[in-house]
Amino acid sequence: MSRYFTEDHEWIDVEGDTATVGITDYAQGQLGDIVFVELPDVGAMVDKGKDAAVVESVKAASDVYAPISGEVVESNSALDDDPALVNTSPEEDGWFFKLTIGDKAELDGLMDAKAYANFVESL
Repeated sequence: MSRYFTEDHEWIDVEGDTATVGITDYAQGQLGDIVFVELPDVGAMVDKGKDAAVVESVKAASDVYAPISGEVVESNSALDDDPALVNTSPEEDGWFFKLTIGDKAELDGLMDAKAYANFVESL
């Protein structure tokens, strides 16, 4: 499995032709306590860089962008009952959705863990 990151603080795990998407620990830390997550419907088509989900915290609501294009094959229903999973386990149990990879070439512009860490340090 390969993990990539975006400048919008999403992470994406790629395994075969499927990718899992969530927000980074840095992002959840900036948002504060998560109180609600709106996830895309299974079967929805998402486009790279476009809104795919919404996360609401006590501080603000924020869009979550699709790091790549594809079709949503699963949403994390655990977040309906416990949106705070995004705070307690942002890069594991607090994932948002899984999608089929529409174009693997879209992964080329994403950062690896080291590049993302350097990016966050520069903020």
